[in-house]
Amino acid sequence: MIRLSDTLSGEVRALDPLEPDHVRIYTCGPTVYGPAHIGNFRSFLFADVLVRYLRYRGLRVTWVMNVTDVDDKIIRGAAASGETIDTLAERWLTRFIEDAAALRMMPPDAQPRPTEHIPQIVELISTLMDKGHAYRTDDGSVYFRIASWPAYGRLARLDPDEMRVGERVESDEYAKGDVRDFALWKGPKPGEPSWDTVIGRGRPGWHIECSAMSMAALGPSFDLHTGGVDLIFPHHEDEIAQSEAATGQPFVRTWLHCAFLQVDHGKMAKSTGNIARVSELLEGGVSARALRYALIAVHYRQPLSYGDESLAAAAAALDRLDAAMASLETYAEDRADDAELGGVLLAAREAFESALDDDLNVSAGLAAIFDLVRDLNRRIGSRALSTADAERSVALLRDLDRVLAILPDPAETLEPELAALVEERSAARAARDWATSDRLRDELLERGIAVEDTRDGQRWRRLVAAGRG
Repeated sequence: MIRLSDTLSGEVRALDPLEPDHVRIYTCGPTVYGPAHIGNFRSFLFADVLVRYLRYRGLRVTWVMNVTDVDDKIIRGAAASGETIDTLAERWLTRFIEDAAALRMMPPDAQPRPTEHIPQIVELISTLMDKGHAYRTDDGSVYFRIASWPAYGRLARLDPDEMRVGERVESDEYAKGDVRDFALWKGPKPGEPSWDTVIGRGRPGWHIECSAMSMAALGPSFDLHTGGVDLIFPHHEDEIAQSEAATGQPFVRTWLHCAFLQVDHGKMAKSTGNIARVSELLEGGVSARALRYALIAVHYRQPLSYGDESLAAAAAALDRLDAAMASLETYAEDRADDAELGGVLLAAREAFESALDDDLNVSAGLAAIFDLVRDLNRRIGSRALSTADAERSVALLRDLDRVLAILPDPAETLEPELAALVEERSAARAARDWATSDRLRDELLERGIAVEDTRDGQRWRRLVAAGRG
């Protein structure tokens, strides 16, 4: 039974989809005014692992991740660069998609954008106005009236009378009746994009976008909503208020929030300047697999300390996995199957699943995998496995990796020049030319390829680079 920690109730609860065997998930995605940093990607990759595990467990999953393509920061960025907001947003969305693919994040089933959902946003705001939960100001803006929603603050466990302003903009940027109220619709301003609608000319506020897009894709109530802990208030608090005030139904069954990624004991954020971007790290020599491992290896509700040490630890862990996979994939022994292996493999799978069932405890799941790898290495060393045993072991590790996506690509091949060096070294060893064999081994190692000589023949694997974090 899969159990998840719900921020709203404060309880770890069994996953119980509204529709049997179909889990509907919404993830707050990037605001494309610049490149997403790896602190953002920790939250996105947490959702990726969650979706992967639910599918591994045989559930049908509909995963929606929005892309905010109209926003105060996008408007300011476009003005500063002298381009349209569409051009700027498209440029950084392309970068986000490239970074996500490099980190092996699965594409969501849908990536809605606010600019493509203006009718749904306006309809939701109109409903809130009709029900008395929203009001218009003289500048054409529309605000949610927090005083009309007594449950406001329960997600973040705040006293509505004492909380700060629930909006990204300064409290006096737009006129409103109560400093706590947040903008649903922003009246037109010179130089800003706006739309002509039945509620007047203007553009949507940030919070209403996610409510409208999630409900358009998943219905008025859905199963899981994920995001970083920084979104609990005001963003997710506002989503609950405006959605439930409009529909009269519970908005989300379970809220999942990922803790901050920390650098020097502080959260990674553009505002502090202590940011690292995926493309820059990869260009600097960091392995994309090592970066993914580092970002998912700690339980999602625990702060993750990021730096050179964590990257080096991730690279070392992957090298151990890669070495085991290379040994198993080249192993050949004509002998009876190991009578104990079936139970060992089953126990490893059960330990992995038990860990992930327990609020997606990836760190415990990885521990189960490394326990298995140590056992398999011992059996390889004593030649206790048959060829079929090795194949069954590889199949299990590959199956578990449907969740983690950290093992080397089985279809990966060497670049022609490197492949030629490997073949040349094999020929040198066959000719007992040890000097040439050693020279080629060292040359390949300098280029990131480890070549090993075993009873099963020569094998190679690509070393995992930690680079500089």
